[in-house]
Amino acid sequence: MFVLIVTFSISILGMVLIPGVDDAGEVYHLTFFDAFYFVSYMASTIGFGESPYTFTYPQRLWVSFSIYMTVIGWFYAIGSIIALVQDKVLSTQLALAHFQKQINSLRSPFIIFVGYNLLHKNIIQRLSDEGIHSVVIEKDESRIEEMVLANYTLDIPALQGDIKDPDLFEIAGISKKNCMAVVSLSSDDALNLHAAMAAKLLNKNVKVIVEATYEEYAENLNTIGIEIVENPFKIVAKRLFMALRAPSLLTLEQWIYEDGLQLKPQDLLPKKGKYIICGYGRMGKAIRIALKRANIDYLFIETDPKKVRKMRKNDSHIISGDGHDKKMLLDAGIKEASCIIAGMNDDFINLSIVMAAKKLNPNIFTVARQNNIFDQCIFTAAHIDRVVVVQNLLINQTFIAIAKPLSERFLRLIKNMGSEWGESLLLTLKQIVGDNPLKKETCITPENAWALCKHIENVGEVSLDILSRSLKDHDQQNRLIPLYLKRGTEEFLLPNSNIELQIGDKLLFAGDLEAFDDLEYIMQNIYELHYALEGESCGMSLSCKLRFD
Repeated sequence: MFVLIVTFSISILGMVLIPGVDDAGEVYHLTFFDAFYFVSYMASTIGFGESPYTFTYPQRLWVSFSIYMTVIGWFYAIGSIIALVQDKVLSTQLALAHFQKQINSLRSPFIIFVGYNLLHKNIIQRLSDEGIHSVVIEKDESRIEEMVLANYTLDIPALQGDIKDPDLFEIAGISKKNCMAVVSLSSDDALNLHAAMAAKLLNKNVKVIVEATYEEYAENLNTIGIEIVENPFKIVAKRLFMALRAPSLLTLEQWIYEDGLQLKPQDLLPKKGKYIICGYGRMGKAIRIALKRANIDYLFIETDPKKVRKMRKNDSHIISGDGHDKKMLLDAGIKEASCIIAGMNDDFINLSIVMAAKKLNPNIFTVARQNNIFDQCIFTAAHIDRVVVVQNLLINQTFIAIAKPLSERFLRLIKNMGSEWGESLLLTLKQIVGDNPLKKETCITPENAWALCKHIENVGEVSLDILSRSLKDHDQQNRLIPLYLKRGTEEFLLPNSNIELQIGDKLLFAGDLEAFDDLEYIMQNIYELHYALEGESCGMSLSCKLRFD
């Protein structure tokens, strides 16, 4: 820029000093403005004519010199600007300033994601569809570029950097009151632990959701108070146990995850006979515990002799060999087995195991672990009875924990309630609401329940059953079932309809659209609440005014 200013200044000064001749033949000098005007269009375009009068030869000589001088100046200036734009330090600072501006403008709740992987991509998509903002910290610039090209409903601010630098969390807004959670679902447990510790130290009130597949890391995470530690293999084992001994609870869980209120054929595992499991890794260890709890006979096939020796110290139900070896499968008793689980960390080995098992025993129930989410079409073509996609389990559970916290807590409370309890709730849901009830989470606050809060403040508490009253007929109840109530540190599973509501209560309901519409009106509208309470129109009665003034 300095070079451009100097060349323009010299050209302008020369044009002012060199005398010219006007139309009358009188000597004149260009003003600084006229010289500036001429040099400006000469330097950028060349060819607008001589102004204000025809130039003399000395002027034309100077103009010729100025043309080449200013062109060189322009080339140099443009090259410097391009070099400046391409400068990494400048571009990084500009990106950082833009990112900070985006974070400062966030007023609604948001989630910080450590890294941008396939799991995070799917969760961010679902959160974006729900209207929940996300913020990403990613070390790899190419992944940020990939994220920018993704078609999200909301803008997703992204910051490039290594999470080992704790300042990145501060820049990403972890200290802001509207930061709901930090999520780190990396395959690197050490990275997840580092991110969790940094997040908790910087904001002890923020919810932290991390993946931990090794017990030592899970123990460390629990020690520092991490609320949700996701172990995908324990999720697989838990669902396996529920399918065997409490299918009603599995039905409820899948309903919470947006499936229908009925198990599919692939979820109904054989409850008798021997199970053959190929692979005694992290998933195999979790499955072994589940099968023992369910009193199912099992046998593991493992290729690693070290793992075989280690398991045999406590359990003899393991042999060494390859699961896709037909002789090995025959030795393991594949023809008499009721189920085979291919749990290796290689999709094509798992497919080979299942295909070999089906040839030897066409009636065997097949379960295969799918490691790569993009291999779905191959697994579908293989006609496997049950495909376990670990990534989908993590995506569902993490999304529920963030976007539907009451549903997530409901699932944690029911997991030990037993099959009979689950069957009773399923029957109630189907009889009162139907085969596919909807779910709703709400909170008794002035923002969500203005009329109800006013009534509680001025008159007193009201019972929970008021919320299920039909606004068409006061004597009728809507198809609405309260599933869970949270009041401070107290929790009520299937709360009694006579329980008195308090301001701040958080509620999870099952119902239909009509019931949810009436629920909203009763909580927000003073006239509808009065009708639900008294069975008559509020009108302009004195008692109605006193209740809500």
